[in-house]
Amino acid sequence: MPAAMVDTELIEDAVRSACRAPSLHNSQPWQWVARRGQLELFLGLGRAMVSDRSGREALIGCGAALDHLRVATAAAGWQAQVSRFPDPNDPNHLASIAFTPMECVTDSQRSRVSAIWARRTDRLPFIAPMNWEALEQSLRSAIDNNAVHLDVMPDDVRHRLARASRVAESLRVYDTAYHNELHWWTTPFEATEGIPYSSLVSTVESDRVDVGRAFPMTHNRERRTEVPEDHSTILVLSTDDDSRLDALVSGEALSALLLECTMANLATCPVTHVTELKVTREMIAGLLEEPRRPQVLVRVGVAPAAAEPPRPTPRRPLNEVLRLEG
Repeated sequence: MPAAMVDTELIEDAVRSACRAPSLHNSQPWQWVARRGQLELFLGLGRAMVSDRSGREALIGCGAALDHLRVATAAAGWQAQVSRFPDPNDPNHLASIAFTPMECVTDSQRSRVSAIWARRTDRLPFIAPMNWEALEQSLRSAIDNNAVHLDVMPDDVRHRLARASRVAESLRVYDTAYHNELHWWTTPFEATEGIPYSSLVSTVESDRVDVGRAFPMTHNRERRTEVPEDHSTILVLSTDDDSRLDALVSGEALSALLLECTMANLATCPVTHVTELKVTREMIAGLLEEPRRPQVLVRVGVAPAAAEPPRPTPRRPLNEVLRLEG
């Protein structure tokens, strides 16, 4: 069945789901174009951060959105066939996606698309996850890409991860451009992007998480006081090389990992400030068993049952991120 038979409503619904993917400072650096019976994904020009000079993290965000899209269309009964970087003359043309009908939709596929809407970035401290061996196997199975490696950081290197986190912050103490940008994206200047006040943490809350970015502090009441310090398991996604393709597929793996954790009722928080600077990225690389390029860290754990879940962060209107042609 040709891709042209995928109707506009399905495309719009799938893109809405795709845009729930995480991105640096919730900048949402993607642009979708539906034309000639398929969907195209582009890197949105002008949405890269000062802290992301190479555009690597923007590509990771777009990769996460690409995987979210694939999950959403599968739950609707369509298999997404992805061609990455289809135009050698346009490095910002990240993917072309065509669709073929599937014979059936599984319960797992339906659960996965529900996880898209349930997932939140949770910056508060976590309780240690239980039954880790079974979960780790599920996570490794979910990352169906040989180009991306998953490392589970052992407890005895936790202090070194925390040190890398502190070094990353100390190196930016006098980086005015970085701090101006961070304040801009965490100010309620607009209701469709950036990180809302409710998603940030207070000074006391931040002190209880040893591996995390230092955002502008809020005056929210202290939450999750029954968790005095973070006991999350920290995962590292890495690649052998550092190309644009490596960044894109790392984002796809990040999406798969986050959704798998969400289906297991676990809280997650992607951590990237330690991979934005050469010094701290090398510190993280030194903790891996193989010589690889760290792309993103993820804290995984349990939020207390009585804890109020983080609110969903805003997203840009569909007409800003999706263009229908023809």
